[in-house]
Amino acid sequence: MDPVANVVVERNGAEARMRFIGRWTSDQAAAVEAGASKLTAEAQGAERVLLDLSAVERLDTLGAWVLDRARSEIVARGQEAGFVGLDEPKRILLHEVAYHEFGLKAPVQHSAVVDILSDVGGTVVGAGRDLVGGVSFLGSLVAAFGRMLVNPRRFRITSMVFHLEAVGFRSVPIITLISFLVGCIVAQQGIFQLRRFGATPFVVDLIGILTLRELGVLLTSIMIAGRSGSAFTAEIGSMKMREEIDALRVMGLDPIEVLVAPRILALIVALPILTFLSNLAGLFGGGVVSWIYGGISQEVFLGRLRSAIAFNTFMVGIIKAPFMALVIGMIACIEGMAVKGSAESLGRQVTSSVVKAIFMVIVVDGLFAMFFASINY
Repeated sequence: MDPVANVVVERNGAEARMRFIGRWTSDQAAAVEAGASKLTAEAQGAERVLLDLSAVERLDTLGAWVLDRARSEIVARGQEAGFVGLDEPKRILLHEVAYHEFGLKAPVQHSAVVDILSDVGGTVVGAGRDLVGGVSFLGSLVAAFGRMLVNPRRFRITSMVFHLEAVGFRSVPIITLISFLVGCIVAQQGIFQLRRFGATPFVVDLIGILTLRELGVLLTSIMIAGRSGSAFTAEIGSMKMREEIDALRVMGLDPIEVLVAPRILALIVALPILTFLSNLAGLFGGGVVSWIYGGISQEVFLGRLRSAIAFNTFMVGIIKAPFMALVIGMIACIEGMAVKGSAESLGRQVTSSVVKAIFMVIVVDGLFAMFFASINY
């Protein structure tokens, strides 16, 4: 059996020869570290240190790295040190696992004001790039829709139906539940506040107008952005990581037509339907709480609701839905296409997709609110 790692020191004036013997391998880690410590201690005072590996029976990456680390420590003290007695395998191994000391760079001192301005500038530039990329992507999407209108056989109806089921049908339970609960909460808080002024029946106006114009479509869009938008980003991002999108291009297929168009069309069709169901669930929740907490019967609730809302109240939320679906779908697909070749990138883009989609949904809702207020609709 090969002897364990050890060091034999030979002195010749200002020169010290360190002869290594035995196995310098990972199974002898303790002996290897002890030998390296002995090497650096015995090399003290020598001007030139020769590390002789001719008697080493076995050497692996651990032993080579520890030896080269010891050599680096000796050189750092101002002494001359080098390996001798190397055969070709040992030379290659020492070269490949050469020790490098990684030092931390001294932090650069900046003014806090400069850092804040730099961050703001970077955010503005990033937002500008996102805007330009979004407009370019929208142009590609419109061009793809144009090609499908000219040649309907290019449209993938099966893919659209599949995504319509995933986005629409499977989202109904969670969206109706959330809308019902939010309707209950709005009604409860409205009753408690209006009761102080003797205006409890006006809670019906509050629930009807707020749900149909804002809450229904906003809650639905946020839920779809978190549920389906993130799924779109993850699906397309996974295909990008596995180079399946490049394979589609090699086969002469347009990824916009194959992957993006069916998903966005499914969203545009599903979101108005889900908004309608969300409106019903929110009104139902408000009606239940109004009856329990406010003593407003179903007949009174429905009668006052009929007088409080009009057709345009209902249409405001429905008109917003397709535009919010387009925004959610575009952001989800853009972020999916931006995924690089790592799982970290996929997670980062999925997070970015959800955050950007929810932010843009609220922005679009605000823009529509100002638009409808300006035309008195």
